[in-house]
Amino acid sequence: MNSAALSALHNHFGDRLSTAEAVREAHGRDESRIDFQLPDAVLFASSEQDVVDALELARTHKVPLVPFAVGSSLEGQVIPVRGGLSLNLSGLNRVLGIEPGGFQATVQPGVTYPELNRQARRHGLFWAVDPGAEASLGGMASTNASGTGAVKYGTTRDNVLEMRVALIDGRVIRVGSKARKTSAGYDLKNLFIGAEGTLGVITELTVRLWPLPSELVVLRCNFQTVQEAAACAVGIMGAALQPERLELIDEREIHAVNVHLGRAYPEFPTLWIELGSPSRAALEESLALCHELCRDAGGQNLQAAYSPQEREAVWEARHKAYSSMVALHPGHVNLSTDVCVPLHRLPEVLDATRQRCDERELDASFVGHVGDGNFHVLFHAAPGDKPTWDAIHATYDEMMALTLSVGGTCSGEHGIGLHKQKYLAQERADTLGLMREIKALFDPEHLLNPGKIFE
Repeated sequence: MNSAALSALHNHFGDRLSTAEAVREAHGRDESRIDFQLPDAVLFASSEQDVVDALELARTHKVPLVPFAVGSSLEGQVIPVRGGLSLNLSGLNRVLGIEPGGFQATVQPGVTYPELNRQARRHGLFWAVDPGAEASLGGMASTNASGTGAVKYGTTRDNVLEMRVALIDGRVIRVGSKARKTSAGYDLKNLFIGAEGTLGVITELTVRLWPLPSELVVLRCNFQTVQEAAACAVGIMGAALQPERLELIDEREIHAVNVHLGRAYPEFPTLWIELGSPSRAALEESLALCHELCRDAGGQNLQAAYSPQEREAVWEARHKAYSSMVALHPGHVNLSTDVCVPLHRLPEVLDATRQRCDERELDASFVGHVGDGNFHVLFHAAPGDKPTWDAIHATYDEMMALTLSVGGTCSGEHGIGLHKQKYLAQERADTLGLMREIKALFDPEHLLNPGKIFE
């Protein structure tokens, strides 16, 4: 960023623009902790007009601009690889309205999903997409995040009705509709969802809310192998139980949770299955069938959690599995992967990946939203351990090749960012050129979050 651009930003925004080292450092990395790059300045926006004005100044002075909220992405999406301006949207954090009869809420992009849920609960409603980290709604839309609730309620894309998006040319457009369905023209809403801020900046969202289930139970079940657990998950989905959540966590991550959170879970590959029903009688019927399916698949030590406290403890453990593994290996660099395969191919892909990790003696752990075929492998090693990192990257490449060969995708929910560009090029070789043309149409000078998704 040249001095003229910096001066123009200072003159317009005053003390909301910061060049302090500590502020810039906080905006130079994301949750992956793999890459780091300082922005030249950070702007704390407080309105849609601030966003429009920042985009105009960025266009005028040819300044790269990267949207930022809470920085919870895992693929380097918010890292300003070309410096420039980090546009912090966390100050746009108001829930603008909740319409209980329409099962929807309108929010600014800096609202976090836990905050939306706190306000929606009084209406008996909730936002169903739960990625674990306290992510912002704008960030979740930008990466099409999902998480534990996707097996029943879908991803962010399925739960956003309408958005306002500011473009680099100064326009603010409305995409989607507050109606529950529309077939009016091209689906521009879903073009911006998952675009990682490379086409425009989301300034407002209307999202879908769901009724809170009346009765809930979480079933915990242990297996001898991750393949057995995955096969059981396929059986549960085939029985039309429609679980609220269906999660796999392997023995390594269970051990980390036990150490970090002081739990005493049996250290085996485990399924955590949340079932919801409108009545206790219907819930018990679903639970009995789920018990039977788990036992037939080799499950042991079945335990049911009914109370809110017990259920919250289970999901706290699942959400903190990543941080627990990181805490178990201080000083190591961590690489969290994310693939999604057709459900019937999940057991074989999981088993093949686990075998490759074991053959190379990698201390890799597995978790997954296995009800929709999505799983993660967490690799780690000391930063200077080249042989181990070579083995990790070889295993990652093989896992991706197998995933794509069975009709899967290189990212179920993390997005592409910096880390998955070569895998996107393999998966979308026939349309990558078209994606570049779309990028050039919306952002001809490549100022919006440059270097992400593709070079």
